[in-house]
Amino acid sequence: MSCIFCRIAAGEIPSQKLHEDELVFAIRDIRPQAPVHILVIPKVHIASLWELEDEALAGRLVSVAARLARQEKLEQGWRLIANTREHAGQEVPHLHLHVLGGKKLGRMLPG
Repeated sequence: MSCIFCRIAAGEIPSQKLHEDELVFAIRDIRPQAPVHILVIPKVHIASLWELEDEALAGRLVSVAARLARQEKLEQGWRLIANTREHAGQEVPHLHLHVLGGKKLGRMLPG
């Protein structure tokens, strides 16, 4: 098992989990792009959002992200990102959502 997120889920790599239940866990990003940068990750290996078909898991990922945003007091706003595959900048081939906040975030796309 070489997937870093699978190894974290299995307890092979120690981490400080902000959340963990039977389906997902959440950790702080080791290279934060905002004052708050949390990753919400399914325990089962799914390569990207492209492959996700489990609606219950999809709902859990989003509801945990929202709960963590409230826990981190991001009432001014926050961003939820799922980079999907190479062209979108996905670096780890295991589905994960980024929760970003804690400052005013710039536009993502030219407008």
